Amino acid sequence: MNTKRTRLWHALRSVFCIMMSMCGSGLVAVAQDAVVPADTAVAFRTVEGIVRDRQTRRTLEYADVFLPGTNIGTVTNADGRFSLKITENTEAEELVVSHVGFRNSRVRLTADGSDVEVWLTPHVTTLSEVVVYAADPRTVVEEALERVADNYADRSTLLTGFYRETIRKGRRYTGISEAVMQVSKTSYVRRVVYDDRAEVLKGRRLLSQRPSDTLAVKLQGGPTQAVFLDIVKNPDALLDPHTLHYYDFKMEDPAQIDNRPQYVISFYPRVEVDYALCYGTLYIDRERLSFTRAEFHLSLDNRPKAVQAILAKKPAGLRFRPQEVSFLVTYKDLGGRSSLHYVRNIIRFRCDWKRRLFATSYTVQSEMVVTDRADENVSAIPLRRSFSRRAAFYDKVDEYWNADFWGAYNIIEPTESLEDAVERLRKRIIKTD
Repeated sequence: MNTKRTRLWHALRSVFCIMMSMCGSGLVAVAQDAVVPADTAVAFRTVEGIVRDRQTRRTLEYADVFLPGTNIGTVTNADGRFSLKITENTEAEELVVSHVGFRNSRVRLTADGSDVEVWLTPHVTTLSEVVVYAADPRTVVEEALERVADNYADRSTLLTGFYRETIRKGRRYTGISEAVMQVSKTSYVRRVVYDDRAEVLKGRRLLSQRPSDTLAVKLQGGPTQAVFLDIVKNPDALLDPHTLHYYDFKMEDPAQIDNRPQYVISFYPRVEVDYALCYGTLYIDRERLSFTRAEFHLSLDNRPKAVQAILAKKPAGLRFRPQEVSFLVTYKDLGGRSSLHYVRNIIRFRCDWKRRLFATSYTVQSEMVVTDRADENVSAIPLRRSFSRRAAFYDKVDEYWNADFWGAYNIIEPTESLEDAVERLRKRIIKTD
């Protein structure tokens, strides 16, 4: 395996890696760091709402919700709902909501604090907007890579974000972990992530205590995905100019994101190498040639290679069968420079034991949204405080679940099913105590 292939393989294992072990007394882990309640002294108001498609009336998941003129924002959850906390010293009269394939909507904030209902209109491509594909799609990708230094931060930045990690056995949640975190990033002028670090400011977890949940499933290095899954800054994750020839590229129908036309370029492996490659779709701003969005999946054509990429540890005799490994990475244009905005990773797999008839399905999902950012007088996160990519997140936080835990911090609004799962897990913990 040559140096380039080794670097890419290690990058894949840095951004998603499953650890599985036996845990006869349930999935409760010992807390390593104590957590404290949020600072409730900060005065803020909360704006809540739901985002829908005007044509179909269905809710829109993972739509961007921003306060114009600020760095404050979040995304809608899988139910299309959002919650945004605005401190008293923030001047804001309206929200901007955007979603891929839809026109932006600007909504005035209500004075009475009532829920906001946002309707987005699908963008319809007109003849004047049809792209003439004179350029080879791979050439467009290469030109976008050459413009990274111009289109992304030319100085160090500090991102504040919210991270959530869930584990489901079948349809039932067995683990829920959340954190407010910071990510310090160096300039994008050089596409390196060696000095980028993630730090958990405060977090909490709820884990199943059912005796039947004897298989502990953990995601290694979850909060560090904001470092290693930043595909624009980390060439080893996907967009390495030296490995682009591993893929075929195809120009798809154009799309709109944030009222800006996008090249839509699909890619898929054209060669076989020593490790599993990815396939997916890139969205590139047509005018600025900046990467706006990447949707991609680990190829499961060769299952042993895929298992090698995503499985760090398992008990002897357990058979691990991946079903899906998918990613979503988005960037937001702020003042002419793009910045990391949202990262999501989903891993679905089945497990069974040799000589046993039935298999069990698991889903591990992690997501991180950037809720604020700063680029003035920014200091790097010290190494001693940074989260290790080899650590499991919910081993590092305690069970502390109270309604005012996050204070003025912005989060991803939990879905209704997640709230129900939290209540069930809390009741089991109270009953056990």
